[in-house]
Amino acid sequence: MSEPVSSDRPLAGLRVIDIATYIAAPYCATIMAEFGAEVIKVEQPKVGDPCRRLGTVAECGDTLVWLSEARNKKSVTLNLKSPKGAAILKQLVAKADALTENFQPGTLEGWGLGWDVLSAVNARLVMLRVSGYGQTGPYSSRPGYDPCIQAEVGLIEATGPNSSCLNEVMRSVTSASTVGS
Repeated sequence: MSEPVSSDRPLAGLRVIDIATYIAAPYCATIMAEFGAEVIKVEQPKVGDPCRRLGTVAECGDTLVWLSEARNKKSVTLNLKSPKGAAILKQLVAKADALTENFQPGTLEGWGLGWDVLSAVNARLVMLRVSGYGQTGPYSSRPGYDPCIQAEVGLIEATGPNSSCLNEVMRSVTSASTVGS
């Protein structure tokens, strides 16, 4: 997608598999690419990553969000729900240093691609799992989106219903969570 990064960067020589969607975990993979890691972005067949359709379309035909999130990444499509796609992911994981994902907890396990399986393929693998409420615990099955979490922790209430700073807070928190994605 972009030109290869210089080999003098701190993460040069590392390979990251990015199977995540929507901002948080893909952003982490983007930063790793900025620091020199080879990042392979796994997208859904036929439709690609949802960020390809998110936001303003640039002259090249891709959205600005996608251009930012996908910079310095290679891309491949795999159906992770299928045995063939799962087998190919395992081949990629066997030669990877890290994997990023942000599916709802239990999703990868349901596809037969949980930590137990992937770490058996590659014992050196570091797996970054980003979710709103963690992998375990009473709220782990809840989806975690920025406005919902802002409401839950009281940030929206703190600004007041008629506050002119509500939009400013929403904009700044959202911007901080999407920089570079």
